[in-house]
Amino acid sequence: MVKREQMKYVLNFSMFLLAFFSFSNESISLTDYQIKKFCAKEKRVSLCIKNLKEKRSYLQTGTLIEIPVVPYKR
Repeated sequence: MVKREQMKYVLNFSMFLLAFFSFSNESISLTDYQIKKFCAKEKRVSLCIKNLKEKRSYLQTGTLIEIPVVPYKR
């Protein structure tokens, strides 16, 4: 019984390490199409596109950015 619990802990720990190291240094930025699609709902489309492209370039260079949270509407 003890051996089974140890195996379970080892499996969970290895899955955690795999997830932690595979996603730690990666950042996926939005494509131009995704930015345009997201900004289509905004009042000032051109300003939204400009801001998101600027934030994308900051993200790609490694500069810290502030990410707004958009509430989900049902």
